[in-house]
Amino acid sequence: MSFELRDRDLLGRIGRLRTKSGMVETPAFMPVINPILQAIPPKRMKQDFGANIVITNSYIIRKHFGDIPELEVHKLLDYDGVVTTDSGAYQILVYGGVEVTQEEIITFQKKIGSDIAVILDIPTGWDVPRETVEYTVNETLKRAKLALPLIEDTDNLWVGPVQGGKHLDLVAKSADRIGEMPYHIHALGSPTEVMERYMFPVLVDMTMTAKTHLPPDRPLHLFGAGHPMMFAMAVAMGCDLFDSAAYALYAKDERYMTNRGTSQLKDLEYFPCSCPVCRRHSINEVKEMMKGERRLLLTEHNLYVCMAEIDVVKQAIHEGNLWSLVETRARSHPQMMSALKTMAKYSEEFEMGTPSFKGRGLFYYDYNSLPRPQITRHIKSIRQNYGQPSNHSILILFPSPPVRPFTSYPPFQKLRQELSKTKSSNHTTCCFVAAPYGIVPEHLAETYPLSQYEIAEPFDHETIQFTVKNVVDYIQNTAYQTIILVSDDTSLNNHLNQTLEQEVIEVKKIHCDPWSTETTQKLIKILNE
Repeated sequence: MSFELRDRDLLGRIGRLRTKSGMVETPAFMPVINPILQAIPPKRMKQDFGANIVITNSYIIRKHFGDIPELEVHKLLDYDGVVTTDSGAYQILVYGGVEVTQEEIITFQKKIGSDIAVILDIPTGWDVPRETVEYTVNETLKRAKLALPLIEDTDNLWVGPVQGGKHLDLVAKSADRIGEMPYHIHALGSPTEVMERYMFPVLVDMTMTAKTHLPPDRPLHLFGAGHPMMFAMAVAMGCDLFDSAAYALYAKDERYMTNRGTSQLKDLEYFPCSCPVCRRHSINEVKEMMKGERRLLLTEHNLYVCMAEIDVVKQAIHEGNLWSLVETRARSHPQMMSALKTMAKYSEEFEMGTPSFKGRGLFYYDYNSLPRPQITRHIKSIRQNYGQPSNHSILILFPSPPVRPFTSYPPFQKLRQELSKTKSSNHTTCCFVAAPYGIVPEHLAETYPLSQYEIAEPFDHETIQFTVKNVVDYIQNTAYQTIILVSDDTSLNNHLNQTLEQEVIEVKKIHCDPWSTETTQKLIKILNE
């Protein structure tokens, strides 16, 4: 197998997965193809929708077409792209069992020429006792190990599923153990019911646990993820492949997908979309169509939306702006917003996966932006790499000027020039107090991302608390003999003043217009003492 990393942001990545039928760029959405009844012919999916990879069910193919000599899955589907085949494990979840053995379904998938194939694992499901979950994990691992002699020396790519459900310790165990086996791709099993119940915070913990315990050089497939509003979040957590039949199932129920959620067709007055279906037809035309024709158009629309959202996600990765997209999509549903808050627990992991600079600034909206890698990285760098400069005994804290970089603000430049004439100038460190970063040292003010960002004002309480905490942490980790706080009447500076008093940190305060002649004179007096 060849999986080539092309670009990355957070834990999301643009990659190239090479299979025996060709290369697939990831992240990729795999429409589920029913081999018996196809709403949209697979050939059209590639030609009209850009779906270069699809997924179908080898168990169903075997039951209905298994007696056909020289059966080949690409010919059966009339599709010349990459074909993934599931093993029938979903049928185990739904019906409790399948009439096939592990060896039989592996042999069958090899025979029909699947490009990517899945072993016959045991799905965990939901609302089952822990003893049952432990069985699904252990049995899946046992089957994964027994399958290795059957799948070696084949040109298929094989998927090793991870089980464990909401029991994160079992997810970690499953991921650790199967990651030691030579599978090409891994998949997080049994998330469908979690997503159907909108339990997105649980999904975040499940996905991040699996991702951080699996080999990072292998693609991760999120089984059953088919709604475009969650693609950005799933990709941000490191998922590379998705599959779902929701595009067709939703159309059957006359549900209209958008990247912000789902609407009932009967409730729409306008089509909020620019796909070919929505541009060719008015809402009233579609409502008046025969049921079958209406269902087909909704199926096409839903698939267009899914494919388009994958491209939106890729562009966000390219720009280094994936977190902003995740924030935007999280506002689609309260549980998505809860999931975004849950993602904050993994800010260190997101920082490690993000390049240092992509040539673009960042937008900071509110406290939900705090886990952004650029902010996490700056806080970490200040703690680890920016101590008290040698021979410096005085720290001056200024409020952030209204322009960036802060050092380019003419009143500050004039003030700084006057301070350089004092007898203590060679022992003085100047820093700015800036949300959301906390401390911004003067000589770092022009570095990324300290001058390449836009922030919404007024600051929310959580942002103020976060900023003040990082300022106080810096002060407490240094040994300045004199600390001078130049402050104004903003909420940020008022909260900083209160916190310094609560922490019993001795500070000399200058409370007036920071850039006035009065402030300059007071600073000169202190520095000349």
